[in-house]
Amino acid sequence: MTAIWSKNDWRAKPRVQMPDYPDTDALRAAETQLAKYPPLVFAGEARRLKAELADVAAGKRFLLQGGDCAESFAEFSADGIRDTFKVMLQMAMVLTYGAKVPTVKVGRMAGQFAKPRSAATETISGVELPSYRGDIINDIDFTPEARIPDPARMLQAYTQAAASLNLLRAFSTGGFADIHRVHSWTLGFTEKDDAEKYRDMANRIQDSLDFMTAAGLTSETNHELSTVDFYTSHEALLLEYEEALCRLDSTSGKWLAGSGHMIWIGDRTRQPDGAHVEFCRGVQNPIGLKCGPSMTEDDLKLLMARLNPGNEAGRLTLIARFGAGKVGDHLPKLIETVRREGANVVWCCDPMHGNTIKSATGYKTRPFESVLREVQEFFAIHRAAGTVPGGVHFEMTGRDVTECTGGVRAVTEEDLSSRYHTACDPRLNASQALELAFLVAEELSAVREANRAAL
Repeated sequence: MTAIWSKNDWRAKPRVQMPDYPDTDALRAAETQLAKYPPLVFAGEARRLKAELADVAAGKRFLLQGGDCAESFAEFSADGIRDTFKVMLQMAMVLTYGAKVPTVKVGRMAGQFAKPRSAATETISGVELPSYRGDIINDIDFTPEARIPDPARMLQAYTQAAASLNLLRAFSTGGFADIHRVHSWTLGFTEKDDAEKYRDMANRIQDSLDFMTAAGLTSETNHELSTVDFYTSHEALLLEYEEALCRLDSTSGKWLAGSGHMIWIGDRTRQPDGAHVEFCRGVQNPIGLKCGPSMTEDDLKLLMARLNPGNEAGRLTLIARFGAGKVGDHLPKLIETVRREGANVVWCCDPMHGNTIKSATGYKTRPFESVLREVQEFFAIHRAAGTVPGGVHFEMTGRDVTECTGGVRAVTEEDLSSRYHTACDPRLNASQALELAFLVAEELSAVREANRAAL
């Protein structure tokens, strides 16, 4: 790749969903400064994640990818990072129990600052301004000054990402992730009356942990029970930021996107000859590719060839996002394309982006029931095809927000206004995210039983 690819080649390609900075001198200064900073992640970490994703493709692990819709400068806090990390650990434990394989934990964190938008401008009370594109680009305040793209925001995003990663690494290895502590949090959730239906599975997990303790497998005797591997990911949308943090790995001689362990290409920016595909094809990181309803078999065939020409296992994750009731119209033909090409891919379900609606109260929301239905359709289609449903991808937070309706706590449309804090799209709250993990674990158990019966 390195012989025919340079990290700035994307600049000669058509670009979409990216800002035009009015102050080019300030842009060059920000890029120059970023290029001097250390990478946020390291090549060995990205290679380890790729190897684990290869196991996901083979059904030996399961992928949990989750986190914020768009990270915010104003909402940034140690407590916020801790709470989201905590819920992801709980979800991972439940999923591991259901799948009976390790769960690969990848956060939408420490880099998810930019967002594609359906329109270049928005109008409020007759005033039209450029759209908010994420804190790394402009400000959410609805004023002409706030909406001007500011390249200095890339430096603030880097600082926040570095601080986030520092804390995540400490949480991962400092005892916070101890398996018994994580399960005690989950038991607290199931002890509530409205979560009673998940208590049986939680008790079975507790029985397994008790047996391990009796057998001498404790956090004191086994370091792996108190530490976890946790990776970060984001949409590689702002390519000036991505290029500035791209580094040549001296060990492998390959380029690394130093902004995050895994980067993905959105459904709006996956043009085969576009700037985003051009940048992502040249880095060694695992790459995600969002697949929406407009993805055709020919599109997918071409994109797989460009992004993973060596057909490397763990390199490419296809993140399906169609909407409840529409998965059957699109996913089977893409599965058949992958099968026909003999491609190594991870299949992952994003049940969030195809299920966004506007509530009667005017808030953008996502019904929990629609999210669950898309996950169930995803698993059913893979079960019928005999392929591996490798993972799930959620927009979620550890905070007690009211942005998605439904779930055991029964958030209603009237509740949305009470704690609606998202900077862009609605997220599952901590309770909804954990409930969904229990329901996905049931799907994984069904897949495991079906595979066992087929042997």
